[in-house]
Amino acid sequence: MTKTTTTIWDPATHLTTSDDVVAYLEAALQDGDPQLIAAALGDIAKAKGMSQIAREAGLGRESLYKSLSSSGNPELATVLKVISALGLQLHVSATDNAKMAV
Repeated sequence: MTKTTTTIWDPATHLTTSDDVVAYLEAALQDGDPQLIAAALGDIAKAKGMSQIAREAGLGRESLYKSLSSSGNPELATVLKVISALGLQLHVSATDNAKMAV
């Protein structure tokens, strides 16, 4: 019987282009789970270099690791700083079933 060796899959190693990063974050945002979004931002920050992103966002590296983990709960201000440091922007669009009185 042959032993199967497994390794932990790290999404950060696959986020090599800006298209990869955008698609990954959009998928997390569409899911709507705040913990998944935080973890996705953490994966992207790891791919870009957590120390560099923390410095550009004006945040501590250790606290950023903690905030952007799957169990983290970052404040909106932190999320916005990280998104900016990553060179990304958030955009809003209405869903098909959005009903707004104008």
